Amino acid sequence: MFRCLYANAEGELLDHPGLTMLGRSGMDWVEPEAAEMIPLPQGASLVSIPGRAPAGVDEGGCAALAADPFIPDREATAVAALLPQGFTRTLYPAYTSMDRAIALPLLGYAAIGLKNERIYVAAVQTDAHRQWHPRYFNTEGLPRRVDKLKRRMPDNGIVRQLAHCSLQYGCFTAQNIFYGRWEGGIPVSRSCNADCIGCISEDHPEVAAPQQRLKTAPTADEVAELGLWHLQNARDPIISFGQGCEGEPALQAPLLAAAIRRIRERCDRGTINMNTNAGYTKGIKALCDAGIDSLRISMFSAREQYYDYYHRPRDYGLNDVKHSLDYARRRGIKLALNLLLFPGFQDRPAETAALIKLMRDHDIGMLQLRNLNIDPDRLFAGIDNDEAAQGVTTFLCAVQEALPEVEIGNYSRPAPLREGKAPHHPQAKEEL
Repeated sequence: MFRCLYANAEGELLDHPGLTMLGRSGMDWVEPEAAEMIPLPQGASLVSIPGRAPAGVDEGGCAALAADPFIPDREATAVAALLPQGFTRTLYPAYTSMDRAIALPLLGYAAIGLKNERIYVAAVQTDAHRQWHPRYFNTEGLPRRVDKLKRRMPDNGIVRQLAHCSLQYGCFTAQNIFYGRWEGGIPVSRSCNADCIGCISEDHPEVAAPQQRLKTAPTADEVAELGLWHLQNARDPIISFGQGCEGEPALQAPLLAAAIRRIRERCDRGTINMNTNAGYTKGIKALCDAGIDSLRISMFSAREQYYDYYHRPRDYGLNDVKHSLDYARRRGIKLALNLLLFPGFQDRPAETAALIKLMRDHDIGMLQLRNLNIDPDRLFAGIDNDEAAQGVTTFLCAVQEALPEVEIGNYSRPAPLREGKAPHHPQAKEEL
């Protein structure tokens, strides 16, 4: 049993003396199982959920908690955890709305409870935590590193954009460019060919996006300059197109293809990756031909009905995505699926089966899990409640059992050497 937690009017975190914890799966409140809960990991943060009262279970069944039990005339507020990278949410918090006029921010709320005086969260660890631990980011020396690279590339607009993303949004992939390590993001596209319900870079009628889109498209010279710098000098380098502050990078295929060719003429080190919806097949083909190493394809559902519902594609459909996957596979590109996971949806049997079939049919080597940041009332407004969910842990076991060769995790991996590509050679490094 996990005790229900809430925040009082002063913002203090308290446990309710008469209620046990509930979580939410799809449209249903459920009691968590032990396999769905882990001790709150390092790097997680606790937050209140505005305008929502927590729900718990008393001896008579479910009960909504609308007031602080110690000061009955004061409201209690639902609370949640925001997980660090490497952890996948298994349940959303259970609550009722005190004020529906308050729109929820686009955050990845995870249910929490108290057991043996320790906070637990509805999550499982699905990847190594080290490289993306918050302690390695937003360090005291980051502004100095940002200034140094800006001085080195004073005319590069991407560097200015990444400086903003690093210092204002706290974006880890942007910061990696300045830290000179791992996966570094290079945004390139102002526009998109989808209008996803949970887009984090376009404002929604009810809630503002947490970050704004790239305002000026870069040049191929700017992309090549920064990409070459990172691949030559960074530790375990990956450059990735398709970040949270941009649209669909494949729409910039001519620019990116030219930049990739220039980079590979001078450097065979590291991985060139693109995060994409893969709907613009012509652009995907051009980038595969130019020498891109890996693609990570974002997807909410492998069934056309719900793919269209969430992504709201413009001028493409799920079949176009499949054509892109097939072409990339024939070219030897490493493929990963970026699953926008929400408890109570992908763990429905029909959704799980469709996802497994798509991954098997198109030889996708990795399933990357992303906690979808969205108000569930908004998400499930257009989803039929006609099938019981099996639970996120059951879903993960089903995928691994059906596709034992598929890697399940959260982060992009370096791509293996493809036929015809020279081995990577160490390059001289220059400290920022």
